[in-house]
Amino acid sequence: MTVTISPLDRKLLRDLWHLRGQAIAIALVLAAGVALFVTLLGTMRSLGDTRDAYYERYRFADIFAPVKRAPNQLRVELARIHGVAAVQTRIFSGVTLDVPGLAEPATGQLVSQVDPTTGSLNNIVLRSGRLLAPGADDEVIISNAFADKNDLGPGDSIKAVLNGRRQQLRIVGTALSPEFVYALSPGTIVPDDRRFGILWMNRDALAAAFDLEGAFNAVALKLQRGASEPAVIAAVDRILAPFGGTGAFARQDQTSHFFLTGELDQLAGFSRLIPPIFLAVAAFLLNIVVTRLIATEREQIGLLKAFGYSDIAVATHYAKLVLAITAAGIIVGLAAGTWLGLSMTSYYTRFFQFPFVYFRPQPDLFAFATAIAVAAALLATATTLRRIMRLTPAVAMSPPAPPSYRHSWLDHRSLIAWLGQPSRMILRHITRWPLRAALTTIGLSMPVAVLITSFFFFGAIEAFIDFHFDQTARQDVTMTFFEPSQADVRRTLAHLPGVLAVEGYRAVPAKLTSGTRQKRVAITGYPQGADLSRLLDGALQPITLPAEGLLLTTRLADFLAARPGDTVTVSVMEGRRPTREMPVVGLIESYLGIGAYMDLAALNRLMLEGPVLSGAYLMTDAAEEERLYRALKDSPAVAGVALRRTALESLRDTLAENLLISVTFTTAFATIIAFGVVYNSARIALSEQGRELASLRVLGFTRGEVTYILLGELAILILVALPIGSLIGYGLAAAILHGLNNDLYRIPLVVTPATYGYAWTVVVVASLLSSLIVARRIGQLDLIAVLKTRE
Repeated sequence: MTVTISPLDRKLLRDLWHLRGQAIAIALVLAAGVALFVTLLGTMRSLGDTRDAYYERYRFADIFAPVKRAPNQLRVELARIHGVAAVQTRIFSGVTLDVPGLAEPATGQLVSQVDPTTGSLNNIVLRSGRLLAPGADDEVIISNAFADKNDLGPGDSIKAVLNGRRQQLRIVGTALSPEFVYALSPGTIVPDDRRFGILWMNRDALAAAFDLEGAFNAVALKLQRGASEPAVIAAVDRILAPFGGTGAFARQDQTSHFFLTGELDQLAGFSRLIPPIFLAVAAFLLNIVVTRLIATEREQIGLLKAFGYSDIAVATHYAKLVLAITAAGIIVGLAAGTWLGLSMTSYYTRFFQFPFVYFRPQPDLFAFATAIAVAAALLATATTLRRIMRLTPAVAMSPPAPPSYRHSWLDHRSLIAWLGQPSRMILRHITRWPLRAALTTIGLSMPVAVLITSFFFFGAIEAFIDFHFDQTARQDVTMTFFEPSQADVRRTLAHLPGVLAVEGYRAVPAKLTSGTRQKRVAITGYPQGADLSRLLDGALQPITLPAEGLLLTTRLADFLAARPGDTVTVSVMEGRRPTREMPVVGLIESYLGIGAYMDLAALNRLMLEGPVLSGAYLMTDAAEEERLYRALKDSPAVAGVALRRTALESLRDTLAENLLISVTFTTAFATIIAFGVVYNSARIALSEQGRELASLRVLGFTRGEVTYILLGELAILILVALPIGSLIGYGLAAAILHGLNNDLYRIPLVVTPATYGYAWTVVVVASLLSSLIVARRIGQLDLIAVLKTRE
């Protein structure tokens, strides 16, 4: 079968070959936008689908509630709450671990485990080994990530202090759980699987160890479809309050789910923010290329119409050119997006512990990305295509009207007298086509903005680290006690090896109410003159704790709409559960968590207790660390130990790896934009000014001077685009952080000079490379051929 190609299609192939360099550059920019769209949305969908399937299959609970000690019989009353489908009472406890090969103490979260075949909630996924033997009091199943990082497995042992008694625990299996997809030790924002793990243990063994026979200290509930979460939470709080309930909370506030959902929201935000930039730049490039092509082919358009081709046929011919370039970009973008999506989803599994991951090509996503790309391309060239249809043969075959030149403000002698003739020509060219110059400048500013939105995180994270680890939480060790202890425990801690200073603190759960707004937070009491863990104001200056009243973090104050001088209702959810009206006496800055702070003695009075502490901060001698760690591992009163050094190392390592990957891809994509804009602009300028540049060469201008005239305009536009792109990038960074910051952490908006310098350097280098490629063509100009008149 012989395939016949129409004359217009043959012309289309010739045009594509002639424009191959520009077409490839545009297709790459378009492909980058499509790839990012598919990658971000595909990864978001994959993680979301995996999360939902995981939660459903292993019955992740909807409501969680800690309690001091409640009798098992209360389970029946909880199950009677309207809207509750299932109830699981549990035993939870923090524990200090002695892990083989780890010098410092690790922290564990003990969770009572029942047979997952009985329809319980928050079921585990066994990855190796076996389930716990009924009645075994020394067997544990540990979280899979903790096992991998410490090279542990079935048959190994670890030591733990359970309610003051040191016990050796035998590992019989490793597992995952929907409750700990993102397992964090208290007070951290990135997982440290080396030093924090989950341990599932038989309930009877935990009950015996923590004096909870016939009782529980945590409950999880599954709701019926359509049930009211607030109503159930209120009912749970009412039932548990007499037994020391500290406040039920919904799944959305559960730490693991909160971080996972936040990551999905971040991916969705990036998919709405970044790909449109690439698609807009590609649309702009298509517009200027097609516009220039039509301007140079006016006579051909007129001849085609004169020979009988309809307006629609001619316009369709040029639309095919647009669609051919767009199709190439879409094909490359879909393939690259699928590969990047697979890689990105696989990368996320290093931080989010799933037993399975769903990622597969999604036809609806591909169709949506294709539709957006095609629509952007056609909309960008719609005006030009309409102009083709309106162009009559007689007008088309006539030479276009020469440009209208007139005096402008640049012609004022005092303004340009110091400029050479080539520089004046450059400035006149810019001012006589201001719209094109403005659009090119915006296109060149986009890669600067994209780079800043990625690279600024380095400076912002350093500011976060400096604030939290160097200015506020300056203690080397943070200790949490199993039970509130008398303040004289500080003397005991002061005698531990290597301890240089000790500061105690008291933390209690409470509900703060201001008008119709309510928030469950921790109120922390510090002693007067506390220096290890300091409170800073908005100017990052230390604040002296008032003798009475509350200090609120700025984010909490914004939520409650409370300001210094206002009064809030404090309902403590521990101990005797006092309720008081208390004044807000000041605001403090905090990048990690939200909360309220007050004088330690005042908090003890509020709680109607003596001098009691929940934990302590230690400053230590690095030379005595090993001896101190051995002492802490054997301490019966310590429920958890957090080390400043290891927390900082984990944060830096995790974020450095994340940001390195992000910056690498962002740099590559931004380079594509810069190269595409500069290359196409230079090629079009060369096409438009070929006769003028050849004339200048004949008149005696050197090749360097002619190159300067051609590329000087782009150089000026690049210089103007750099600060504009920086402003756009700053705004995008602010928008990203607005969506990223939450109640658990807040990253400050800090864009360092190094960030601007990096972005500017990448764009300038990419622009120089593309300019040099075009500049080589000046030496290839055929002066005689170019000077021939077309008339």
